Amino acid sequence: GPGGGAPLENANPLIYRRSGERPVTAREEDDELPDSIDDREIFDILPGGEGRAGPGRDEGGWPGAGATGVGQLRSAFLNPAHLIRSINDPEHPLTLEELNVVEQVRVKVNDAESTVSVEFTPTIPHCSMATLIGLSIKVKLIRSLPERFKLDVHITPGTHASEHAVNKQLADKERVAAALENSHLLEVVNQCLSARS
Repeated sequence: GPGGGAPLENANPLIYRRSGERPVTAREEDDELPDSIDDREIFDILPGGEGRAGPGRDEGGWPGAGATGVGQLRSAFLNPAHLIRSINDPEHPLTLEELNVVEQVRVKVNDAESTVSVEFTPTIPHCSMATLIGLSIKVKLIRSLPERFKLDVHITPGTHASEHAVNKQLADKERVAAALENSHLLEVVNQCLSARS
């Protein structure tokens, strides 16, 4: 992990049960019907999608929809295998869901207004990984959602000693972009987003 053998900040975190996998309904599989994005879908975003910068985007903003058909893409988007809940914690061999850092109830989506808000809860009030965790969530959303979405990723109020400073960093597009130009930091974020073998 990070720090090359440094002692863990939270050596014995509480581990929570993962929620069940989302059932895919016949309506969601129907290529002819519109399908809005909801909180569970954000919670269940799969990694590895081409996302905003990927080729093959159609006017609707879904990556690859022109080439593969919206139905196939929607099915891929709903794939529960590796999902925002399956982002890896930077310090522990556990997911953010297993540490209760992210919960579906703290994800707010307004598809009509193209807004997504995610609150995350660091495991301890002085967690130095809070900015990295928030950045990982934000990058996951940027890579996975259509460009039309305005993203807000912030710490659950009252759960971290530096929540205002961290939230300010995460809300600053220039600081987020600069952070992602740092190759070491980008490598750590990508490790958080990679599927565990």
